[in-house]
Amino acid sequence: MSKPWDILRPVQRQIQLAMLLSGTSVVLGLASLALLALVLGHLIQHPHVWPWLPMALATASLATSLLLRLSAFNQSHYAAFRLETILRTNMAQHLAQVSLGHIQQYGAGALAKVMQDDIKALHIFVADSTPLYARATVAPLCTLLILVWLDWRLASGAVAVLLLGLGVLGLAMRNTGPMQRRYNAARERVNAAIVEFVQAMPVVRSFDTGHATFSRYQQALECYRKVLNDWYQQAGFTARYSFAVLNPLPTLIVLLGLGGWLATQGTLNFATWAAVLLLGAGMAEAVMPLMALHNLVARAKLSIGRIQQVMALPALPPPVQARLPASNAIDFESVSFGYGADPLSDDELALCDVTFHAAPGTITALVGSSGAGKTTIARLIPRFWDVNAGSIRIGGTDIRDMTTETLMAQVAFVFQESFLLADSVANNIRLGVPEATMEEVVAAARAAQAHSFIEKLPEGYATPVGERGGLLSGGQRQRITIARALLQNRPILVLDEPTAFADPENEAAVMKALSALMRNKTVMMVTHRLSTIREADQILVLERGQLVENGQHAELVTQSGVYARLWQNHEQAQRWALKRQPAALGDDDAKENKR
Repeated sequence: MSKPWDILRPVQRQIQLAMLLSGTSVVLGLASLALLALVLGHLIQHPHVWPWLPMALATASLATSLLLRLSAFNQSHYAAFRLETILRTNMAQHLAQVSLGHIQQYGAGALAKVMQDDIKALHIFVADSTPLYARATVAPLCTLLILVWLDWRLASGAVAVLLLGLGVLGLAMRNTGPMQRRYNAARERVNAAIVEFVQAMPVVRSFDTGHATFSRYQQALECYRKVLNDWYQQAGFTARYSFAVLNPLPTLIVLLGLGGWLATQGTLNFATWAAVLLLGAGMAEAVMPLMALHNLVARAKLSIGRIQQVMALPALPPPVQARLPASNAIDFESVSFGYGADPLSDDELALCDVTFHAAPGTITALVGSSGAGKTTIARLIPRFWDVNAGSIRIGGTDIRDMTTETLMAQVAFVFQESFLLADSVANNIRLGVPEATMEEVVAAARAAQAHSFIEKLPEGYATPVGERGGLLSGGQRQRITIARALLQNRPILVLDEPTAFADPENEAAVMKALSALMRNKTVMMVTHRLSTIREADQILVLERGQLVENGQHAELVTQSGVYARLWQNHEQAQRWALKRQPAALGDDDAKENKR
């Protein structure tokens, strides 16, 4: 496994440049202070002669120091933006090659957090921390060297204060590892509780008016507060004491007292003393950013670990030798597949030894009770998962021998949960075919029975649909999804309950749109509405992951098998109607009804 900081390698040189600029800025800043001390000593000795050269050099050093400091932060921010772009691009490309099984096991919320929060945390670390880290290490070291060169006795006094402060700081930071982990875990629980509370607001208001869900949020906050209290009690006094020591005043007091005594002994001249006071006062304070950087480094390591965990998700193996399909026929040959931890266990198989052939240009319907394996078949065709045994072929070519681009060029999808991007109607229809002209978009929308309602939207085809298409009804979203599939015009069409959430009016429009979409295509259609598949070329009946019946509607109804039972239940459901319940026994009307 790669080391944590290997993730910064794409921008390593830029980070090193930023740190070099920041360190050089510190050196020049110290040089400007040394030159000012020289100016002060010269003025004391020669009060009527202004030292223009040292003054000019001090000014130039200070200006260059500020310029380099700004340049360092510019470089670190450029590196952070580059790293953010690289990481998100690489992660998106990697996840596109990972099976949906692994993605669903990891969780959409956790993935979104890694792609957003963890990569953003690395951005902050690279942009702000790396120049500060250089300053926090270079400043004390260079100051110490200059102080030793000027007067080792005064340098010893400054170092004594520094060592005292570092010793107290070490006590404050003891056992920070476990406490840091507790702190981060508590923060994660608070964030998760906030997201849950906000996303579940309709359910919360309908069922518990927020009491149960809000109590979980309160518990997470209480846990977070307890962690902070424990941390404060563990390191409170030592941390405050270290802050008191590691600030300019204690060092300044020591240097003033020690310097004054040395001056009275005649072993220290004023110019040297002034230089030491200017330089040494900030030496202890310069190490204070290291404490904040320690926490930032710990958080960055946690984020890196989660990013590397996502990047370690196994990708679907690419084909050894890419091949093209000869037609749009679909063949399942002894396919077995399981979602569980042991996918080959008979107890965990979603499909068991399924074999069938769908000829080009035909409609194949998949029916069965919930959990029978219908949707699994539909989602194995585009290789959302790889089969555990057997093979799936399109046009005689195993889908594992096709590149992702080739396979996706063969298959279009319309699922029961139609997903739209937070973009315009036109761009949602163009998804997958970004080069499509507006005329082609409108033609697809007309064929999908969507043009009439799109024209009535505030901005027509330029109308934003909102997050996940939330500004449109379910039937409208479904027809836009069908228009998208029409525009893609791929030879194989997979339909998974495309009318599941449609009302009668929308269902008629959706079915009319589907009729246009299915023309001259090989269609695999998953449905519970058996009335929509009476004219299918073949009906595959699934039961507990096994293909138990195969045929057309007329012959299957007469076989008294699973399909006949499903059809009988369907007809009973069609005849069901809401009936008024009789009143209580004492009601005269109820008694009359009984007679």
